[in-house]
Amino acid sequence: MPPRSQRVPTRDGLSLHVLVWSDEGVPLVFLHGFSNEAHVWDDVAPVLAPYYRTLALDLPGHGDSDRDPERRYDHESMARHVACALDALAAPRAVLVGHSMGGRVAMRFAGLHPERLAGLVVVDAGPELDARGVLRIRLDAETSDPSFASRAEAEAALRRAYPLADPEALGRLVRHGLRERPDGRLEPKLDPGFLEAARALGPAERAEQERAETAALWAALEKVACPALVVRGAASDVLSPETAERMAESALPRGSLAVIPRAGHSVMLDNPGAFRDALERFALGDA
Repeated sequence: MPPRSQRVPTRDGLSLHVLVWSDEGVPLVFLHGFSNEAHVWDDVAPVLAPYYRTLALDLPGHGDSDRDPERRYDHESMARHVACALDALAAPRAVLVGHSMGGRVAMRFAGLHPERLAGLVVVDAGPELDARGVLRIRLDAETSDPSFASRAEAEAALRRAYPLADPEALGRLVRHGLRERPDGRLEPKLDPGFLEAARALGPAERAEQERAETAALWAALEKVACPALVVRGAASDVLSPETAERMAESALPRGSLAVIPRAGHSVMLDNPGAFRDALERFALGDA
């Protein structure tokens, strides 16, 4: 079931790109991770369409959404964009499903608007992150060639980044996640300003920012009164077992935990079948 595309206005004159799979029921909104875009959910979202009004957003600076000229890409700012997008979509309450960066945005949304959550699914993200995965992701972002001579070259790079993913899914990521430059090379739709803002911080500033974010996210989870699911890839190097268990068993009043086998950090690409099953159980109230 292919989704349709639309745009919605948000804050500061920006607009976000939205994919829509279904129009009936309580809204369920997917939020992707860093450098991905809404089509990363294409293998998962249709399973939820019979139960929810199912949508996926391109977060600011990603995919086909607008770039913020002032580079306000912190989690709280993006959560406020999500709230405005929900207003524009006439969705006063919604289930949020967020992966990685999108999971932290969803947690920030929970801290700002707990009354607007009908459900929360946090996918391989947490208030505290495993240093191994953080370093891997940062090094990949800082050292990878930001452009490709062809789609085949881009797919080969994605195969190295997502060794468990289905080739068809990787082809879709290339098709929707890259744009052609004037010189004919392909580059990610990610705003380069996103990385430049992060690089501008020194180690001490970055550590202090992460400490403040960690405290804010733990506090946000305690406000979540709705059913919540924490999803962790069994081989994840980003969300540790200890943090996932603390989130599900202590921080979230109505939390539960699903550990997806044969999956690392990119759960929805590594093992989409098991991930779909976990989401469907949650949708039916069996999580």
